[in-house]
Amino acid sequence: MITSTTGPQPADFADVRATNLAVVLRFVREHAPCSRADIAAGTGLNKATVSSLVADLIDRRLVRETGLTENRVGRPATMLVLDGSPYAAIGVEINVDYVSAVATDLAGERLLAWRRSFSAGESVNQGVANVAAVVRRVVNRMAKEERQVLGLAVAVPGLIDVNGTVRIAPNLGWRDADLGGDLAKALRDPGFAIQVDNDANLAALAEQRFGAGAGASDLVYLTGQMGVGAGVILDGRLRRGRLGYSGELGHVQLDPEGPACRCGRRGCLEAMAGVGAVLRRADPSPAEIEIELEEVVRSARAGDAATLSTLGAVGAALGRGVSIIANLLNPQLIVLGGYYVPLAPWLLPPARAAVLDAAIAPQAGGCEVVASTLGHDAAALGGAARVLDSLDSGRLPGGISRTS
Repeated sequence: MITSTTGPQPADFADVRATNLAVVLRFVREHAPCSRADIAAGTGLNKATVSSLVADLIDRRLVRETGLTENRVGRPATMLVLDGSPYAAIGVEINVDYVSAVATDLAGERLLAWRRSFSAGESVNQGVANVAAVVRRVVNRMAKEERQVLGLAVAVPGLIDVNGTVRIAPNLGWRDADLGGDLAKALRDPGFAIQVDNDANLAALAEQRFGAGAGASDLVYLTGQMGVGAGVILDGRLRRGRLGYSGELGHVQLDPEGPACRCGRRGCLEAMAGVGAVLRRADPSPAEIEIELEEVVRSARAGDAATLSTLGAVGAALGRGVSIIANLLNPQLIVLGGYYVPLAPWLLPPARAAVLDAAIAPQAGGCEVVASTLGHDAAALGGAARVLDSLDSGRLPGGISRTS
């Protein structure tokens, strides 16, 4: 994958043509509307090569011309923007009580967003069948709109190894599941790649591409679902760890004498700052969480002292966990997602105060703690973002039709 904190750069390895097509496409995505001269200046590619690459991208309907601009010195320039009207990227999230699906175009505009109920007690086979049914509906809708599906990425709350195998998803009751392979079989080899990743990882990609952290090179996303996980982006790249198991922040122990955690220990961040701590019950039913959280929000708005005290304590514990990230990684942004979002007005002030108190660097090293603006579809949207990232890596639809 091509990654850079200073913008795309021309490649100097094997498949130069495919790589430079991706470089130009990424430049247009990040700087549109832009001209061919802008691309040449920004990437270091010569003008003749840029003209050839742009023509190829226009042929593929990945880029289109959008008229002239005269707001520059010299002759008016033809400006370029993303096209991608024949294409779609699909992301799916499997959670303990729902499956959500999102399809986007190349610019990240949502073409559809669906959600259906799901039972955490379902076997892997039942889960695959349900997810496949959702994906088939999405693919059929895209086919009616004459869009080619570029790929599918599935978000799962659990440990996903670097090969995409679900090693353990405790809240789903799944272990050692080849979810991608099983989905491919259920979809009868659909003709596009299927990827599987942790939900926090994919949500972090969504935040980096579409959310409050758009363009940030150092960002951490915290899930606020049944568990608390972290998706980590450093130097513009998602960091999974050696086997893909990074980000299990929820089981960092904050207080050895604290409340019992589902992992068997006491005082983990998940036990002290997860949704169970907000509802003051160790293991709330997934079906009850949204209803009970709405009541918590109503009570907080009404100024209920007990509710405000609980949210203050949860926010402070969350801030202590976040301070560990700030000290260890020094990210630009830490984004709170999931069930943390509706509670953000009451969680953020004590969380931010705790980070400032516990972080070693002055002003927490410039780390900001914010609430996600992407809603509950963040992980599914991140699945679509991962598919779109493959274009930045040079895996473009269609063959290479010219030589540079």
